[in-house]
Amino acid sequence: MLKLAIIGAGIMGERLARAAREHAADVVELTQVWDRAPFAAERLAQALPGLHVADTAASAMASADCVYIASPPASHLAYAEAALALDKAVFCEKPLSVDTMQAKRFIDVHGHGRIAVNFPFASSPAVERVVDWMDEIGRPLSLTIDVAFNTWPRPWQHDAASWLDRRGEGGFTREVVSHFLFLSRRLLGRLKLGEGLVVQFADDGRSEFDIRAMLQAGGVETHLTGNVGNTPKDDHNAWTLRGEHGAVRLRDWSIAERQEGDGKWHADPHAMPNERMRPLVLRRQLEEVVKLTRGHAHRLATIQEAFDVQQIVEQILAG
Repeated sequence: MLKLAIIGAGIMGERLARAAREHAADVVELTQVWDRAPFAAERLAQALPGLHVADTAASAMASADCVYIASPPASHLAYAEAALALDKAVFCEKPLSVDTMQAKRFIDVHGHGRIAVNFPFASSPAVERVVDWMDEIGRPLSLTIDVAFNTWPRPWQHDAASWLDRRGEGGFTREVVSHFLFLSRRLLGRLKLGEGLVVQFADDGRSEFDIRAMLQAGGVETHLTGNVGNTPKDDHNAWTLRGEHGAVRLRDWSIAERQEGDGKWHADPHAMPNERMRPLVLRRQLEEVVKLTRGHAHRLATIQEAFDVQQIVEQILAG
């Protein structure tokens, strides 16, 4: 049994904790949780009996074999360094950091340590289906990434709006677009930002509400768009790859589809909505965390992959 401590008891901390308790209790034992806001840690501990609230972040780390860091982004690397100093494995929420130079220094020191970043597409069955189909469409010709939101933050994130909707740490480019950049990085190759970048921010210091960018992903021309307020859906996204002999896409996080001879999109018959898929994916992520902690090969996002994504994200936000 892997002993896992949690730093940060917000949305992501609670999601992974529930997945561990409800879907991966045979491989993971939750030990302690700590959050700068004591009420948040207490709320999570009450929801999951047996999960203890630590007095300090250090004591939570000391209770475990691996530390899951789910605090706001600017604090990730400090907690990661503290956990690594205690010889703990680290599973860090994305983004790795919001400071590119700080992240580079961290990688220079800890690049070979037991640390990985939580990009769930690394363990997604829907992504596996897309990969299977990629062989059928031939040489990739173009990629489009489209994300859209009715409001930002999304309704279930409003309690974290104090940082999620601020330029310093938040915004949908860091929180959502980064997932699709990771997917592009892993499936196609290194990322490079091109020309034609447009970023629009709110006037009051809030996060971006519109982005448009051209990129290269492993040499494949990539067109990225994201906006707030142009869809009735809380959250809509599509990653669409076109090749010489057809197209495949990942829609709304968990629906793998391919375009067939009739020109219509046909979903994988085993596809399921993200609400049902998420716990299964997190279970698979936790199985990989066990491998990470034991020093075995794993499919989790490496810190180099996460850093590559972070660089592109921060370049986009720099405008």
